[in-house]
Amino acid sequence: MGSRNLEMIFDRVGHFGRYQIFLYFICAFQNISCGIHYLASVFLSVSPQHTCRPPGNVSQVLFHDISGWMLEDIWTRFSIGREDHIIVQLQNGEVWELTNCRRFRRDDKSSLNYDYNGHKSSFPCLDGYIYDKSKWQSTVVTEWDLVCNREWFGRLIQPIFMFGVLLGAVIFGYLSDRAGRRLVLWSTSIGIFLFGVAAAFTFDYYSFMITRFLLAIAASGYLVVVFVYVTEFVGMKSRTWVSIHLHSFFAFGTMMVALTGYFVRTWWIYQIILSTVTVPFVLCCWMLPETPFWLLSEGKYEEAQKVINTMAKWNKTRSCKLSELSSLSCHGPAGNKPSEVEKHSLSDLFYDCNIGTRTLTVWLTWFTGCLGFYCFSLNSVNLGGNEYLNLFLMGLVEIPAYIFVCFGMDRVGRRSILIFSLISSAVASAVMMVIPKDYHVWFVVATMAGKFSIGAAIGLVYLYTAELYPTIVSWLLGLWPS
Repeated sequence: MGSRNLEMIFDRVGHFGRYQIFLYFICAFQNISCGIHYLASVFLSVSPQHTCRPPGNVSQVLFHDISGWMLEDIWTRFSIGREDHIIVQLQNGEVWELTNCRRFRRDDKSSLNYDYNGHKSSFPCLDGYIYDKSKWQSTVVTEWDLVCNREWFGRLIQPIFMFGVLLGAVIFGYLSDRAGRRLVLWSTSIGIFLFGVAAAFTFDYYSFMITRFLLAIAASGYLVVVFVYVTEFVGMKSRTWVSIHLHSFFAFGTMMVALTGYFVRTWWIYQIILSTVTVPFVLCCWMLPETPFWLLSEGKYEEAQKVINTMAKWNKTRSCKLSELSSLSCHGPAGNKPSEVEKHSLSDLFYDCNIGTRTLTVWLTWFTGCLGFYCFSLNSVNLGGNEYLNLFLMGLVEIPAYIFVCFGMDRVGRRSILIFSLISSAVASAVMMVIPKDYHVWFVVATMAGKFSIGAAIGLVYLYTAELYPTIVSWLLGLWPS
């Protein structure tokens, strides 16, 4: 059945009636969870100020010309840089200099001055570290001491997650064409919930990384397939707005990360709370039907007819017979077996020179857009000022960006808006490079302008890809988000 006949179905039963609205908001709500887990590491992997733990009980602390009795007093009153050190005297009389990654024992136990020119012995931080808990009670960095020579373990948290995103797009994009959209949405959503909660109860760094990797695969699989699912249930008259604003719920997830991070400062509690957002969808996902498009592509005409009848009943419209639209009976044309649906693969994206050039251009657009999108979001905590407000604004600014796309592309076209958005984000990035660091308010404004532009580009490139290519191969072009 051709796409023209499919659109005739929506002309009969409604392009975006009550039934589609119901399914849309169920699916879109789960997008919040995807936005949450994609950016949760912003606060999960915070690396606070730290210093080596002394090898015994402390009796006196000295930092420059300020003395105290507890190391915590120094953390709460001063900002300790990497070049600074703290002097502590132990109860056994030993004097130690504590730095971020080393500790030194002074040979002269009587010298408690901050400056010392005598001989001292260097030791690694075998007793662990003391962390500044003024902002966060614990993070995965403090949980497993991912600092100093283990700092690169912490830096791998987001790259490994994004590699899982890549695999998830490949695996579940393929499975959605073989096993159906509904089964993929069910399985990925259950995986998002289970792996999200499991990450909070991991017992070491490696189990945490494996769980987050599996979480990334599930979240990416859902995010790729749900866009196809929604577009196949909505008629052409409403498809543009509906598909673009599906990304608004991802932005709500970003804002929820900021709010949860502000109120919850213990990483595993933070992870559990964010993971519970998936629960409503898991409880409702059994109500999702398979899309008529996929059922027809598999020759399941009777099941497709049942879905269309249900859609017409909810929308209070008159149903239509598939056999009337396509001259097909429930057993295929003229009583024969249904014609075999043409299958597509990665090679179809390079069928000839024109299609190959188009494919590479779209891939480059995906890569550029996603690189900018996540750079603006993940770097928001380093802009200065309130990091929670910064991340919240990075999510909030996406919503007007998607509204801009919907109005703009109907007037000047998809390509013009996409080019304008990409160029604008590049200009905003260049402006950020020349703004002095002391002007953090202007730096945040420029970052918001860049996120607005790149968010518009990302929202549009999803739709652009779906319209340029057949639905069955469109997901192959979505691999670059990782």
